[in-house]
Amino acid sequence: MSKPLFVVEEVSKAFGARWALRGITFHLMPGEIVALVGPNGAGKTTLLRILATLTRPNTGRVRLGNVMVLEHPNWARTQIGFVGHQTFLYDDLTAAENLRFYARLYDLPQPEQRLRAVAARLGIEARLNDVTRTLSRGLQQRVTLARTLLHAPRVLLLDEPYTGLDQTAADELDQILVETKRAGGAVLFSTHDLERGLALCDRALIVHAGRLVHDLPRATWQNLAGFMAVYARVLEARR
Repeated sequence: MSKPLFVVEEVSKAFGARWALRGITFHLMPGEIVALVGPNGAGKTTLLRILATLTRPNTGRVRLGNVMVLEHPNWARTQIGFVGHQTFLYDDLTAAENLRFYARLYDLPQPEQRLRAVAARLGIEARLNDVTRTLSRGLQQRVTLARTLLHAPRVLLLDEPYTGLDQTAADELDQILVETKRAGGAVLFSTHDLERGLALCDRALIVHAGRLVHDLPRATWQNLAGFMAVYARVLEARR
């Protein structure tokens, strides 16, 4: 039986007197896609930023393989690909210059070859020499995804990754997530497009008021309507 790839234990985070997360515990198995679901303000973004080593929790542990992520953040970033509400791109650099910068950070062998391959995958080859701030929101999101995939991470942490993507790019992202799963990686993502997200995921983690209130395996719902019925019952029980 395989061991969990990514383990989260008792993660809590407070901003002043307000607790954004309280005792979040779960794991991701190799070859698993997991959706993070909850109302606005539930703590999804804070959780993803902590797992990506961009925010420090007040308490808790995060382990990737045998390594404690919060104690070795630089190593963890070589294994994790993160998409957040910010692009983490430099507006005055071209798309190619941004990707070359990240390729140097990751010390990638044959960086130009890898850059071109990822750009081709995401359909941005013709826009690589465009200054990032001149690109549309959708194209910036494609460049962000290219940045995320550049170093072939084992774990993808994605906060609303479909934002601004057209149908073609969204379908390509779906395929990338499936390929990550098949390669033995793990994906944790939040999305408002529940129909698309639920079609891909193996489990859904429901977060409410900073707590993980339910871990739903795919077998517990058959379609979006079935999931929403379970989701409504879970949230009603928390009132």
